[in-house]
Amino acid sequence: MKIAMIGSGYVGLVSGVCFADFGHEVACVDKDPAKIAMLRQGEVPIYEPGLQDVLSRNLQAGRLTFGTDLVASVQGADVVFIAVGTPTRRGDGHADLTYVMAAAQEIGEALTDYAVVVTKSTVPVGTNRKVAAVIAKANPSVTIDVASNPEFLREGAAIDDFMRPDRVIVGVETERAKAVLSEVYRPLFLRDFPVVFTDLESAEMIKYAANAFLATKITFINEIAQLCERTGADIKAVSKGMGLDGRIGNKFLHAGPGYGGSCFPKDTAALARIGQEHAVPMQIVETVIKVNDEIKRKMIDKVVDLCGGSVAGKIVTVLGVTFKPNTDDMREAPSLTIVPALVGAGASVRVVDPQGFKEGEALLHNVTWHEDPYAAVKGADSVVLLTEWNEFRALDLHRLATGMRQARMADLRNIYSQKEALAAGFESYVAVGR
Repeated sequence: MKIAMIGSGYVGLVSGVCFADFGHEVACVDKDPAKIAMLRQGEVPIYEPGLQDVLSRNLQAGRLTFGTDLVASVQGADVVFIAVGTPTRRGDGHADLTYVMAAAQEIGEALTDYAVVVTKSTVPVGTNRKVAAVIAKANPSVTIDVASNPEFLREGAAIDDFMRPDRVIVGVETERAKAVLSEVYRPLFLRDFPVVFTDLESAEMIKYAANAFLATKITFINEIAQLCERTGADIKAVSKGMGLDGRIGNKFLHAGPGYGGSCFPKDTAALARIGQEHAVPMQIVETVIKVNDEIKRKMIDKVVDLCGGSVAGKIVTVLGVTFKPNTDDMREAPSLTIVPALVGAGASVRVVDPQGFKEGEALLHNVTWHEDPYAAVKGADSVVLLTEWNEFRALDLHRLATGMRQARMADLRNIYSQKEALAAGFESYVAVGR
């Protein structure tokens, strides 16, 4: 099938590349000519394991093209995906649909024959019907179907998530649209991955409800971790004991400095706003947002307390600033709260992150960047483990400690234990929930 992917950001690029790997003819469109030029050369502008190989393979096979001309890409397409950004709107927390509606307008003006227009961007309930109205107004003579196909891609594991998904959600209104999208996802049907067809509104709601639930699970275990610290319980043991219950599961039960990234903060805020608009307050979600912000700030207190009540004049080395490992994404990362607070309190902050420099340089001010963690801790007064990159999971703790002026560790991802840290020469060690 011929597919046009409008938007070549994270979701659009991964989806377009993977659809091409399914055997479809895919044209990815973006308004950024520099990005398109880069992609045409087979260069990936984001860090996502495995994406480079799949992109190169499909460029070479001729199934994947990149361009800035939306009209040319939409012409003759069986399916047009909208995969543009829906950032949180300033002032009210709602998802900003400016880019979605602009894309719908351009698609409507460009279409000359039937197509299924699919929203892959995360959008509030009711958006797909608005997309249909915009297209109908722009081009009353064209026949289309709209569909909702929210993405559930984890950064750092997106290729595997697309190729071997837990489920694919598709909201449709007609049998014709269902048949078209069944063909698009035929490789997954053949391998018995669940493709669930729903109405438009349910598909839109599933995305928000799923992300809000996962954010709630993370925030719940972080609150339990605080209680563990006061009662003497070990959050690792608590998480394991909870996770073995099949009704709960062990995923997203790892205590840490709070959630971040491109989805959870934005989607919880949007769901809370949707609830307010429909007079059904999402009280649990609203509390999750509040508690998550508080947790990030409490991590600052951990570091300050570790340094004797003040970080003024101290050298603090931060290991990891992206919101999670295996990504270069800094959006809503805990580091964006923690690092500026340490700098503001008078600390000299050194940063090490395998992929964070590209975005982090513009977001984290008055810090020094290092490539080697051992060099970065030389003469430091504390080291903070903030993102659990594999590079930081097998550090030589003795070498780390002996290079420091004051061997103190704030392990905010519970990678190590107090016993092994103290045995390696650290004079003090703090974790989360232990």
